[in-house]
Amino acid sequence: MKNKWLFRTAVIIVVLVVLGFFIRIDYFVIRPSRAVDLSDLIAVENADEDDRGVFYLVTVTQQRASILMAVYGILHPYMELNPMERVIPMDMDETEYRELLAENMIESQHLAQVVALRRAGYEVDIVSDGVEVVGFLDDAPAAGYLQEGDKIISIDDNPVFLATEVPLLVQDRVVGADVAVSIVRDDHDLLLFIPTGIHPEDDLMPYLGIFIRTMPWEPVIPINITMNTGRISGPSAGLMFVLEIMNQILPEDLTAGKAIAGTGTIDMNEKVGRVGGVVQKVVAAERAGAEYFLVPPGNYSEVKKVARNIVIVPVENLEEALEFLLTLDQS
Repeated sequence: MKNKWLFRTAVIIVVLVVLGFFIRIDYFVIRPSRAVDLSDLIAVENADEDDRGVFYLVTVTQQRASILMAVYGILHPYMELNPMERVIPMDMDETEYRELLAENMIESQHLAQVVALRRAGYEVDIVSDGVEVVGFLDDAPAAGYLQEGDKIISIDDNPVFLATEVPLLVQDRVVGADVAVSIVRDDHDLLLFIPTGIHPEDDLMPYLGIFIRTMPWEPVIPINITMNTGRISGPSAGLMFVLEIMNQILPEDLTAGKAIAGTGTIDMNEKVGRVGGVVQKVVAAERAGAEYFLVPPGNYSEVKKVARNIVIVPVENLEEALEFLLTLDQS
């Protein structure tokens, strides 16, 4: 009788564990992934091949959580659990969301090429039709102001060419302050003053809660640059893309022979913007043996709390990143 009871208990436990693996809930779990040598992903025509160090792109894994994964994510110190409505816009499914992230990655690559080449002295022209609003997060501050299909022309009188520029321009204020957004709606020009809200991942970071995509644009790149990032998506590798491209173009070794990881978007004015998943990214960088981690100032405090064997370097813009690299010992 006792053996029969033990057998039934074991079967119930096994069934519950199996169900826990397969039943998905409306949460996403974010965990550290890997650090990738950018020289394996980027090839610049006539690149300098004498560089001894490495620039790392660091990634996170974000996936729909099962019940067991959610429990594990809550208990794990380097994993995050986010409600689906904070990740995917309303009226957008997971497939559409991942397609949007893939578009952001392509835009980030193009933008990095423009910034790096201009810094290296090349002339690079851009033609853009603006940025389109394609969705909203749950309780988005901008939901009562903007509409899907609106074309954003400028933020606070700063012309907007690319989707990655919008969050950078919005971040430059305190939470609750208005953003002056110039748009085109149904062939009419409108100026909207939209109050910012608190970002779900950062209480000090203002945001509008919108999902946007760049309308057709084209940079005229004067040299051949190949970037193959595979399934990696999102805009957060912009800064590191720029540094790797410049390192291959310029005769000097920007890495100074060191292993340098980092994260942060970058805009046309070379400003580095805050990103998500930084805790998981610095963990991935440490596991890969990176010595330094470049991070937007807005992410510095959360990264500093978890860093153990890596030097955290906050950089507001590309100039600050380059100035830091010049301080590294070339020996």
